[in-house]
Amino acid sequence: MPTATANGIDLNYVESGHGAQTVVFAHGLLLDHHMFEAQRQALDARYRVIAYDHRGQGDSAPAAGGYDMDSLTEDTVDLIRATGSAPCHFIGLSMGGFVGMRLAARYPELVRSLTLLNTSASAETMGQRIRYRAMQAVVALFGPGPLLSQVLPVMFGKSFREDPQRREQLARWIHHVQSLPRRIVGPVGGVIGRAAIVDELKYIRCPTLVVTGDEDQTTPAAEAERIVAQISGARLVRLANCGHSSTIEAPAAVNRAIAEFLAAVDAVEPTA
Repeated sequence: MPTATANGIDLNYVESGHGAQTVVFAHGLLLDHHMFEAQRQALDARYRVIAYDHRGQGDSAPAAGGYDMDSLTEDTVDLIRATGSAPCHFIGLSMGGFVGMRLAARYPELVRSLTLLNTSASAETMGQRIRYRAMQAVVALFGPGPLLSQVLPVMFGKSFREDPQRREQLARWIHHVQSLPRRIVGPVGGVIGRAAIVDELKYIRCPTLVVTGDEDQTTPAAEAERIVAQISGARLVRLANCGHSSTIEAPAAVNRAIAEFLAAVDAVEPTA
């Protein structure tokens, strides 16, 4: 797989598809670029598609630090420039959305459109930070495996977890989480300690799509509604029977929402 050096870190990415425009995918915490397999397949016929792993996750190189959202945003800026992807259609889920909002607000020339999946512009509450810091300490000592029963409801909605026809798919991601190295504690800390981005949302001027799932315990609909209220012209899509990892849990619905959104963007701003 190719890599791009960003902020001195080698970021792993996969590239597929063909088209004059590039779609860039950024994944959520504890996951990697594989969570966008269904979306990449759906977009490959029309777009050049890049999905990358954040530093210290997936196959990207670990780092001694720099797991805060500002540093991850700078990583992404370098990746977009190194791969000749600007201006791109940026699609970020959860942690990827934290990056996407900062990217679109601070580097508008790099972003043609923004899709935010299951994400929040808020910081964690004090109560959540205390709870997650305790979990982080366990991860630092033993990895995320011992916390699996607590992590799964945060990552996936009830409908997905309890669907007998999707047990094999769930098992794949359970194995993924259980196999994560203890160094995942760095990215976890970056998410827990992130600053709010609400005050910067007014600077986002590109077309924006916000997607939320009705079973998302991590970033409930109120968080999506707050983002939409602050970004001019943003549109909101609600997904039924879907939790936090919407691209995995409801791929057809997510693909449809993205395709309709990008088609609308292209209709207003046709490809040169």
